[in-house]
Amino acid sequence: MTPTIGILYPGFSAEDDYPRAESLLGGPRLQLVHTEMREDAHRVDALLDIGADDVLAEGVKAMAEPLDAVVWACTSGSFVFGWDGAAAQVAALGAAAGVPASSTSFAFVDACARLGVTRVAVGATYPDDVAERFVAFLARAGVEVLSLSARGIITAAEVGTLEPEDVLAFAAAADHPDAEAVLLPDTALHTVGLLDALDARVGKPVLTANQVSIWQGLRLAGADVPRSGLGRVFARAGDGGGAPIERA
Repeated sequence: MTPTIGILYPGFSAEDDYPRAESLLGGPRLQLVHTEMREDAHRVDALLDIGADDVLAEGVKAMAEPLDAVVWACTSGSFVFGWDGAAAQVAALGAAAGVPASSTSFAFVDACARLGVTRVAVGATYPDDVAERFVAFLARAGVEVLSLSARGIITAAEVGTLEPEDVLAFAAAADHPDAEAVLLPDTALHTVGLLDALDARVGKPVLTANQVSIWQGLRLAGADVPRSGLGRVFARAGDGGGAPIERA
């Protein structure tokens, strides 16, 4: 049976990454619903509003077909709540959808676990104060951030306009020689067409927000099998490497 993953995506910026990924997956369905974004701003108060339980529940109601899993595809709109708040957010989302649920922030943690990665470099498009919250979130999972590059872009709309070469250069510049992977935590960033190129440019796994959101949804739906063209974490999917972190 072909699985259907619900993707809740805030506003409009890099949503076209999802139909592109669906064509590469060759089977699984990614059902995309845009959730309400009253203000497009990488600012704590706006992000807390974007990720509110009622906003996500309304998104679930707009899903047109039965789901096998659902993912809140927003990194900053999940880690901004802190570890416990993000876990409560996912629990409420799962209750509303009636299927396994996760968010991009936890997808990053689980993807690191799958790859056996504990030391990373982060290239964040956000302002410093928001980016530091992602660092703290990863630390709770035992993932050490060796270097943080924060680009200071305020809106998701602007992030979505970055050109492919700019994304590749940003990832390479964010790397740290002792990092086992580079993380690019913003679903507003177009990356699905660049995943193998990112790994090649940096010379190590590069985990991106839309990539791990999709991977997490497939994992939760029981469709975690190796796939090519979508980066290192997809290539190793289903090989038993690294158990996902438990939500404590």
